Amino acid sequence: MTRFDKFFGLKAITLTAALSMTASLAFAGDTNVSSDKILDALKPRPATRGLSAGPQADPAVQAKEATFLNTVRNRSTRSLSTGEREQIAELAATKPKIDLEIQFDYNSADIAKTSVSSVQALGKALSDPALKGSTFVVAGHTDAIGTEEYNQGLSERRADTIKKYLVQNYGLTGTDLVTVGYGKTKLKDTANGADPINRRVQVVNMDTKTASK
Repeated sequence: MTRFDKFFGLKAITLTAALSMTASLAFAGDTNVSSDKILDALKPRPATRGLSAGPQADPAVQAKEATFLNTVRNRSTRSLSTGEREQIAELAATKPKIDLEIQFDYNSADIAKTSVSSVQALGKALSDPALKGSTFVVAGHTDAIGTEEYNQGLSERRADTIKKYLVQNYGLTGTDLVTVGYGKTKLKDTANGADPINRRVQVVNMDTKTASK
């Protein structure tokens, strides 16, 4: 239990969805962002000719990424090794982001009632035909307060909660949602470890084939 949880009774996190290679829209603190806005930010976009598209432009690298993703499908979040978590993070780092504020109940992985609409908007966006065939990584993060063990477990449970909600309510396939937890090891604001911006779930679109269509 963190001091923030004890004082406020609610724990805010940032839900970060990282999708296309060329666009990044941020709605930090906006709890009422629409599914249309999310979808617009998440639609794959073709790489601009003449600009470096990074390693994903190489078909051989794409094939290697796909092979790796297949090794972590249907795995429980806590079963991932440190090396596997780091490899997922390395791949996710190349994807742009959209930030949504999500709250969980006090010292819990249950989505707060005030944030259900935000998760619903995410579900509508991710289940849109424009994103059909994509594989998403759902990564949980916490702030720097508390022990590493506690924060690791909390980040995993919250990532699992988002995945479960999306599968049960929006027909998303469990095998296309890979969950991973990072605890407090990857702070968004390293200078202010207790800042709410560090408490987030990151959703990354790992599929790049649709960007070339």
